[in-house]
Amino acid sequence: MPAQGGRATAWAELLRLPALFTVPGDALAGAAAAGVRPGPRTLLAIGSSLCLYEAGMALNDWADRAEDAVERPHRPLPSGRIRPAAALTAAGALTGAGLALAAGAGRPALAVAAPLAATVWAYDLALKHTPAGPVAMAAARGLDLLLGAAATGGGTRAALPSAALLGTHTLAVTAVSRRETTGGSALAPLAALATTGVLTRLVTHRRTRLPAGRRAAAAPGLPGSSPAARPPGAAGALATALGAAYAATAARPYVHAALNPSPPLTQRAVGGGIRATIPLQAALAARSGSAVTSLLVAALAPAGRAFAKRAGMRKVSIT
Repeated sequence: MPAQGGRATAWAELLRLPALFTVPGDALAGAAAAGVRPGPRTLLAIGSSLCLYEAGMALNDWADRAEDAVERPHRPLPSGRIRPAAALTAAGALTGAGLALAAGAGRPALAVAAPLAATVWAYDLALKHTPAGPVAMAAARGLDLLLGAAATGGGTRAALPSAALLGTHTLAVTAVSRRETTGGSALAPLAALATTGVLTRLVTHRRTRLPAGRRAAAAPGLPGSSPAARPPGAAGALATALGAAYAATAARPYVHAALNPSPPLTQRAVGGGIRATIPLQAALAARSGSAVTSLLVAALAPAGRAFAKRAGMRKVSIT
């Protein structure tokens, strides 16, 4: 039993299970941006996203096993708790499962999931340690949001602005993460702090504009109109509150890392950026006029904290 428990813990570390709570919000925010309520195909998109995300985590550690043996010897592969071949096999199987789930959500979803999977593999195997690395990570997160839009509503055009905002946040976090083990750079945390400020303003100060289908459904006197579908009074206030939560979650550790760019504070800044993904996703959903979806996404944050605390995995990295 202890060996089985240790093996399960090793896989939980390899797959960064607490970070999984940041994934469903991509598809949900994408569905909200497309102006469609989440449905069974949204669930398939979430399943696809989770599989592809975990594939990236396993592949990341397989590709970095030599570097981790020097800089992070406690990780599952360099410590010998998981064999490299097992991690690579898991990455391949999870990628296949992710594509199969996307195919179940329809051809538009698969058309987004395929380049998303390719981006994940390209990042881990070739781009991670190049200047294109943060851009590739940002593209993957943006595509993940578009996957939710494609699966739920069949189109992605309306979701492009939300994907760009989420991708920009991911770009900033990834840029900071490149100095997790060495520290020494105040520039990346400062840039991430500035980016957080800009994104907060865009999410909280832009007037929500509903897609045409939802605007028509929200017109007074028409069948199907409801308070949740009307132009954003509550949703606008919710977007403001969640935007503030996003800024509060990300900004403080960025400031600390900028003032003292040591490895521990840089790692905390990365963790703060990862945690801030959820309130940003929720704010994007509210910005699109989907208050219920926004609250559903926001609830993932305390659930993720509770899981991480219970599992004893408070520190999560994307590298």
